[in-house]
Amino acid sequence: MTDSVSKEMLTKLDLLIGLMAISVLDGKPQKEQIELLDKAGLRPKEIAALVGTTRNTVSVTLSQMKKRNSKPKTKKPKGKEGPL
Repeated sequence: MTDSVSKEMLTKLDLLIGLMAISVLDGKPQKEQIELLDKAGLRPKEIAALVGTTRNTVSVTLSQMKKRNSKPKTKKPKGKEGPL
């Protein structure tokens, strides 16, 4: 296979992936779209192009999600639960 044919195939695959991603994301909030595309393995630049935002917005959103998910959950304090 020649380099030009390989490049053409990759371009078409990228287009198909983009179209599939758009159909799956339709109607979802931007943060959820970014999270789903990140889990699918897309880079922030690619996510930004599909979602219609900047690479920086995607990077910040992913960073905030990772911080939120890595925080340990706090336990409820033990005490009286009310009258029996």
